Amino acid sequence: MKGIAASLPALVSILLVAGCASSENQRRGEGLAVNAMTCGQADIGLDYHEDHSGLTITFGSDKMVLKQKESASGARFVDPDNDDTQFWNKGDTATLTIDGQALPLCLVPGAVEKPFVARGNEPFWRAVLEPGQLVVEQMGKEPLALRYEVVESGATGRTFEAEGDGVRVSLKTANQLCRDSMTGMPYPQQVRLAINGEERDGCGGDPERLLRGTEWVVEDIGGRGIIDSSRVTLNFLAEQRVAGRASCNQFSGGWKLTGEELGFTRMASTRKACAPALMNQEDRFLSLLNEVRRFDIGRHGELLLETGDGRLIRAFQSTD
Repeated sequence: MKGIAASLPALVSILLVAGCASSENQRRGEGLAVNAMTCGQADIGLDYHEDHSGLTITFGSDKMVLKQKESASGARFVDPDNDDTQFWNKGDTATLTIDGQALPLCLVPGAVEKPFVARGNEPFWRAVLEPGQLVVEQMGKEPLALRYEVVESGATGRTFEAEGDGVRVSLKTANQLCRDSMTGMPYPQQVRLAINGEERDGCGGDPERLLRGTEWVVEDIGGRGIIDSSRVTLNFLAEQRVAGRASCNQFSGGWKLTGEELGFTRMASTRKACAPALMNQEDRFLSLLNEVRRFDIGRHGELLLETGDGRLIRAFQSTD
């Protein structure tokens, strides 16, 4: 744990929570073939110990060793020196909490969180995948609620099928960036819905997963690069909190994501004085951040925060 706390000080403020239980084999650490999961933007490696006593989690270049603890369900592993750090697995989801801070729900490759919401336009449709039930809504029609089964399962997506009342439904998901055709909002999954063979494309998943699970390092503020050796960062935390470094001072506040917009609220910062150039950069960053209205993910995986008049804050995932 000391290694992670030292090398990822900001990420320790954002880290991982999610799922829960499974079979008796999973409770003993057996039968867990999965060796990787994604928690929002965070990729973690899992190495279950052969004697079933613990688990080593790899996060970037850091590792933490957890010991298995008895639980009523699932496979639960805890840092022996810190009860606020634990990993709790159930099926294809898991929770990883570090120092009491949670990352987004962790998923095995290709899995989706539940409820999983997908939507498309022209004509409008919406599909909600819940445990044991797929609900499909279409313009001008009564909602369909059908039991489903997983017919294809791979590292990049899933295919779900349901049938009843003369209707056959297929819902395919792929872990590829998708943008809503009406709002431009980015989503983590591309989706194809087929109803009696008629296909409709759309987007699915929670856009929040594209923001959280990593520290974003700002490289450009409104078309101007960052002062050499300075550092500007953003961390999207649980409970819609945001924190980071503005250049000289630490800042914190809130963020709100709607179906069409991303915005920041209640921003505050410490009051340390630095060189005038750094203070000017900090003022530009915080001022622009308050004007952000939407976000996107660029072709190289960068975060693009855009104001109403098109000015950008550009940031990349930290490699520290």
